[in-house]
Amino acid sequence: MTARELTTTSYAILSLLGVRSWTTYELKQQMDRSLRSMWPRAASVLYEEPKRLVERGLARSRVEYTGRRRSTVYEITPQGREALRAWLDEPGGAGPVLEFEALVKVAFADHGGLAQLRATLREIRADAEGRLAVTADRMTEYEATRGPYPDRLPVIALTARLLREQNELLLRWAQWAEAEVATWTGVTPETGARVPPDAFSNG
Repeated sequence: MTARELTTTSYAILSLLGVRSWTTYELKQQMDRSLRSMWPRAASVLYEEPKRLVERGLARSRVEYTGRRRSTVYEITPQGREALRAWLDEPGGAGPVLEFEALVKVAFADHGGLAQLRATLREIRADAEGRLAVTADRMTEYEATRGPYPDRLPVIALTARLLREQNELLLRWAQWAEAEVATWTGVTPETGARVPPDAFSNG
């Protein structure tokens, strides 16, 4: 596999292997903890990608036993570190891509009813509140203990700030949208829907 053939998921897993060695299960847990908010991927992908990295010589694996329990442990190789450094040296990277099913439902709510739209907005608000609570707990943990990798805390803080503000923005938007839709009697102009007066303002 050439550098061009490696995916962002490849490099994300290689980055985690650069921190320490992991069992497959631990790697999945760490992906959920540190990368799910910015690079979510199916569990099946996360279980297969380390094997591909081993095939390309960028990682190595070994089998360990805890009692009768068998675990595969992955660690980065010198070639893997070189590939990771080369990737970090590449310009930029793709910007954010929004994948937001509930927002698609809001965008086409005029094909349904007002109750459906209000329910969707409630779910978006509740989800944002939940995400903010998780982020707040994580930040409290890091503030109190500096986390499991205190030497990595400066770069962790950079991404954590963006994710917190993103969730705060989502919550503010959901609250604003709920307040606006509360004045509607339907989802078309004929039934009370209107263009919110501040919808397109920068203020």
